[in-house]
Amino acid sequence: MYEKGRDRSVKYETERIELKSRWNEACCKEVVAFTNSDGGTLYIGYDDNGVEVGVENADQTYNQITNAIRDSISPDVTMFIRYTLQENRVIRIEVSEGSNKPYYLHKKGLKPSGVYVRQGSSSVPASQEQIRQMIKETDGDAYENMRTLLQDLTFEQTKEIFAEKSVAFGKEHYPRLGISDLSGLYTNIGLLLSDQCAHTIKVALFADEAKTIFKDTKEFKGSILKQLEEAYSYLMLCNQNRAQIKGLNRIDQYDYPEEAIREALLNAIVHRDYAYSGSIIINIIDKQMEFISIGGLVSGLTIADIGTGISQPRNRHLADIFHRLGFVEAYGTGVRKIHALYKDFEEPARIEVTPNTFKMILPNQNENQWEELALDGVHEPMGTFGTQSQIKRIYGQIEQNGCITDEEVQLLLGIKKTRTFVLIKQMLDAGLIEVQGRGIGKKYVKKVPN
Repeated sequence: MYEKGRDRSVKYETERIELKSRWNEACCKEVVAFTNSDGGTLYIGYDDNGVEVGVENADQTYNQITNAIRDSISPDVTMFIRYTLQENRVIRIEVSEGSNKPYYLHKKGLKPSGVYVRQGSSSVPASQEQIRQMIKETDGDAYENMRTLLQDLTFEQTKEIFAEKSVAFGKEHYPRLGISDLSGLYTNIGLLLSDQCAHTIKVALFADEAKTIFKDTKEFKGSILKQLEEAYSYLMLCNQNRAQIKGLNRIDQYDYPEEAIREALLNAIVHRDYAYSGSIIINIIDKQMEFISIGGLVSGLTIADIGTGISQPRNRHLADIFHRLGFVEAYGTGVRKIHALYKDFEEPARIEVTPNTFKMILPNQNENQWEELALDGVHEPMGTFGTQSQIKRIYGQIEQNGCITDEEVQLLLGIKKTRTFVLIKQMLDAGLIEVQGRGIGKKYVKKVPN
């Protein structure tokens, strides 16, 4: 529209005023900066000194400006802009503060090179922290619904898993799954499912209860669906099958119920707080397996609540995706299922919660039986140094390798011949092992029932 007269107040640039002698594509960053800040006015037809120079072919320039702003800036800013073509051949562009920040240059994307804010009389790239804050103010505190700063995402690993489960996965499904918003930008759920997911699962296998001596460590990366599958496979490798002989019967029992490991791992992945950058930690020692995820209980819930099956998912879209894929049967059943699996054992599964962490502890089901087995027929007092743990280590080595020799026991435990003789005799007397061969060919194997 045309307006008579001119703006007599225009003399110099300020935080709310920007002057340009002519329009070019770079002027779009000024509009972006105003919408991401407190608004302002962009004048086309004034030089930097506030001298009125006007524009040539005002009508053509006016159309060029409106088209460029509409096509070059995301999300749509047109509702926050008012154009005025003044009679002095100056185009006034009044920009209000936007309600769907951050606004950005479409070519550059949602990153500092595409997002601008006003700083004094200049438009400057926003910092990543400023962008995060704008996203938080617009999208709310729900992490999974917020737009992710990383938009160059791929989903090859997730596509394979969806295909294996016969669940449709294409760009047309992204908004319904929560992977992208209606404008096509990826959300944090999209980041979690992407090949570029920055969160990981770390597993540590320790040789001591103090968790100071590592036997093995693994870190699982990529899409959290891939992490789920790979971490579960590794945990099952650590889940030893212990055989006991009772009469004529051989009884096989894993250290941990397979389904308990599955549910504890799923719980750690689905309910952790991904607003924090730390990893899910899984510690394994002889007596237990610990699943530690960042983020305590969802506000308002207690340990007693989740034990009864009450569930308040922290990540609703993520829980829904896991449900669609058949990993999760129904909300709130996982913890109850774990407790049910342990109801017949002396030591139950337990939960420890701090304001910022959630720990699920699965006791080793074979630990108590092992203690009884290892000490049956062992006449040294309970306090005798090393007896129980050393016998367990010897027996574990036999289970792994099929046999062990005197020299290997000495090397394994760092002990001398006399101590080796005592330990082996205790195991022979307890009926845990038997001797095969003589002399340099002598070795010890698991006792075979008659």
